[in-house]
Amino acid sequence: MANRRGAKWLAALRTPVGAFSAGLLVLVLLLAVLAPILWHDKAFEIDTEAIAQAPSAAHWLGTDDLGRDILFRVLVATRLSVLLAVFATVIGVATGLVLGTLPSLLPRPAARLLTSAVNIAVAFPGLLLVLFFSVIFGVGTHGAVLAVGFALAPAFARLAQTLSASFAGQDFVSAARISGVGRVRLLVRHILPNIGEPLVVNATIGAGASLLAFAGLSFLGIGVQAPEYDWGRLLGEGLNGIYVNPAAALAPGVAVVLAGLAFNLAGETVAGVIGVRTGLRKLAPRPVVPARVPVAENRDDDVLVVENLQVAFPRPAGWTVPVRGVSFTVRAGEVIGVVGESGSGKSLTGLAVSRLVEAPAVVTADRLDFAGKPLLTTPERELRGLLGTSLAMVFQDPMTSFNPTKRIGRQLAEVAEQHQGLPRAEAFDRAVDRLRAVRIPAAERRAKQYPHEFSGGMRQRAMIGMGLMGDPRLIIADEPTTALDVTVQRQLLRLLAQTRSERNTAIILISHDIAVVAQTCERMLVMYAGRVVEDLPSAGTPRHPYTKALLAATLDLETDRDAPLAVIPGRPPEPDRVPTGCAFADRCPAVTDRCRLEDPVLERVESGHRVACWEASSLPIKETVTAGGAE
Repeated sequence: MANRRGAKWLAALRTPVGAFSAGLLVLVLLLAVLAPILWHDKAFEIDTEAIAQAPSAAHWLGTDDLGRDILFRVLVATRLSVLLAVFATVIGVATGLVLGTLPSLLPRPAARLLTSAVNIAVAFPGLLLVLFFSVIFGVGTHGAVLAVGFALAPAFARLAQTLSASFAGQDFVSAARISGVGRVRLLVRHILPNIGEPLVVNATIGAGASLLAFAGLSFLGIGVQAPEYDWGRLLGEGLNGIYVNPAAALAPGVAVVLAGLAFNLAGETVAGVIGVRTGLRKLAPRPVVPARVPVAENRDDDVLVVENLQVAFPRPAGWTVPVRGVSFTVRAGEVIGVVGESGSGKSLTGLAVSRLVEAPAVVTADRLDFAGKPLLTTPERELRGLLGTSLAMVFQDPMTSFNPTKRIGRQLAEVAEQHQGLPRAEAFDRAVDRLRAVRIPAAERRAKQYPHEFSGGMRQRAMIGMGLMGDPRLIIADEPTTALDVTVQRQLLRLLAQTRSERNTAIILISHDIAVVAQTCERMLVMYAGRVVEDLPSAGTPRHPYTKALLAATLDLETDRDAPLAVIPGRPPEPDRVPTGCAFADRCPAVTDRCRLEDPVLERVESGHRVACWEASSLPIKETVTAGGAE
């Protein structure tokens, strides 16, 4: 990885733009360091016999009104001009970073107010903001630094806010949140390291804008004051005698252009290497289920109880409800599979149960209890410890499940540090032990590696190891075997089964592969269009036409290769276009008029078996769920 990044840098420096920007930037920085040391005295040396002279062999760019050499003064002014631009850029980046990330820590009304203020500031031209802040902070070097810095802040605030929002939805951030990491630590440890590179690139480009802004302020007389001088002040002094000695004004102007060009081109070169491109009201959604769907009676070993769960997203014309009245119960040591086509609401149900669905989405339920605690009404601070140690989430994409800037062992150890109060070294040792428990070879060495150094199967096992850092009562595995080969897939399923038997841990396995669920789980929840249409034992007989269609489309070694593949005609409805009546009606081979008018309720047809279908009792029963599919 390091060799590849080094090769990209070398390739960038070999291009004309890269070589020119690097050389120009090095020249500017060398002058900023060496010029005051070499030519400070000559720049301040007054010669009354050589006042306002034109360029000559003795003074290549001529002299000013006091006979001082203009060339030496321009060279010496490099340090102050560059330093002021850098200081202002640092202030702008730091202030923008605070303003851009603070909304994620503030209450929602305050966050919206701050975001609106930043948006208004971004709409103003940068030079206008500089002049506005100059009036506030006053004339002089210090006032100019603050003015330019705060004028840059809104743009960096917008950038930080956009970048933070893009990473806030990543799986590794959700994993950290569900493990109980607080908002400040989440921001500092997981989000900021991932947005550092784009900020550095834009800060480099912003330094060029700061340089130009400073030159403008000093030229107007409200920046650097005598006896100090920068390029802007020299430009203002040289302008008075531009008809006598044009070089006195052109030299500092060219210096500003070249230095600004050096910063801008350097920023663009870095961006090319790392690949960086430079209000709704809270309403309660209306119920969409015709009647409350009861679940089984409460038992002492119930880990999760869900009744009439709904997840709604606001739209300009109303609400979209992709999860519509889901109800089920999970008991200790039970393995439940959730199956269905893409868009059926499987993953969103798992996220809602884990409290990972954030505003503006609204999650409602008649009941949503985990380990005896109501998740929707218990304060987040009180739930943080419970969810962090008792609920583990294994996400679909193992590459985005971990923070790419942190080592695997440190990410696992953070859970023990946060919730068990273990010292840093002891927490790391526990992380290594958990990696061994999930069958990762050379666990101590692997714990010091980054996520990209793990294979896909190893990352999934490491994710399970992170869940085992506490004492989880429930593991929600969202498509954990997707994109894995059959061997690794089988290893992961065995690992989950072993975890269940050793710890009596309940497991919810979300998958689109009904064969995997059938061979792994005791019960299946079949979801379609945001609802559970059938809840049955894995070894039971399916009653719903959709479940039968899924089974018929499952391939195994006994599938007739000469027969055409079974498919389900049509496609699921969009969440905002669910038809009246049964959502599966347009694709169902046994549809009736009642199906198109009335939405069936999930009803018990036999012990441990519920179906939402008006015609379930009259349909022929041929298929039985087995480990291999249908028979």
